[in-house]
Amino acid sequence: MRVNAYAAPSATEPLVPTTIERRDVGPSDVLIEIRYAGICHSDIHLVRGDWGPVTYPQVVGHEIVGVVAEVGAEVTRHRVGDRVGVGCLVNSCRECENCRAGMEQYCLNGAVGTYASVDRDGTITQGGYSTHVVVDEDFVLRVPESIPFEKAAPLLCAGITTYSPLAHWQAGPGTRVAVVGMGGLGHMAVKIAHAMGATVTVLSQSLKKRDDGLALGADEYYATSDPDTFEALKNSFDLIVNTVSAPLDMDAYLGLLRLNGTLVNVGAPPEALPVHAFALSRNRRSFAGSSIGGIPETQEMLDFCAEHGIAPETELISADYVNEAYERVLASDVRYRFVIDIATLA
Repeated sequence: MRVNAYAAPSATEPLVPTTIERRDVGPSDVLIEIRYAGICHSDIHLVRGDWGPVTYPQVVGHEIVGVVAEVGAEVTRHRVGDRVGVGCLVNSCRECENCRAGMEQYCLNGAVGTYASVDRDGTITQGGYSTHVVVDEDFVLRVPESIPFEKAAPLLCAGITTYSPLAHWQAGPGTRVAVVGMGGLGHMAVKIAHAMGATVTVLSQSLKKRDDGLALGADEYYATSDPDTFEALKNSFDLIVNTVSAPLDMDAYLGLLRLNGTLVNVGAPPEALPVHAFALSRNRRSFAGSSIGGIPETQEMLDFCAEHGIAPETELISADYVNEAYERVLASDVRYRFVIDIATLA
């Protein structure tokens, strides 16, 4: 079937309306009528070639929620009419050690991303800035009814990207967590860490979003542009979640960790992030990375958010506003995630 979409024709041109082809629904496939798609900074990096060569035209978008329109003959997990979501993954080998452990995002044979990946049929995957998508049922998530549908999409990337490290490093009562950056990822990290019971501090370039941070669950809020911040907070945190997609002085942030503390990077800057060995050996600190989450953990995150009343802060836009939205994301002028109303593509 051919469906309406918004695509990047090249790394330097604006996104434009187009049509793309979706595969026929196979025995284990689910056809989803997309209702909303979030805009992630990764979308911008990808279409502008920041992470390497891209096959154009390319439709991005890996924060997808919609309604099941059709299911294959062997599908058992989803029914027509269900509220569902698709995140950053649409396939993996399902046989390697990591896949068998429910961590398909770390598939040793290469997970298939929702866009710009080579799919099982040899085609390039196209993402959620479109009216429909066909996905294997194993990579389709259930979206709880209590999560507002128009706000749910960013949970499929921003939500799981921050939930996964917070869960892995056991944020909770008695732990001190710092969140670097108060953007699309950062505001979700604040909400989730607070709901887990951690004491939460935001480290942002300025104090202009301080009221927002405190309202969303932060206990403290500091400006990293103030040199006194790094002295005042030395040896303070058990876990630092860096959500910024830009180079930072990692040694300075490592100095904020307590004994055995970890700084985990979830932002994805194209530049290298140099770290000196002494910044790690003092206090036996760790510098780690984390990707999204596997399918089981992503469902766990959605259920956690439903239980705790967590939803992203969003701005709903029409499809023809995508290019302006990209510029506003780059200027940090969104509180805190753009969501495309896919009805405007129909």
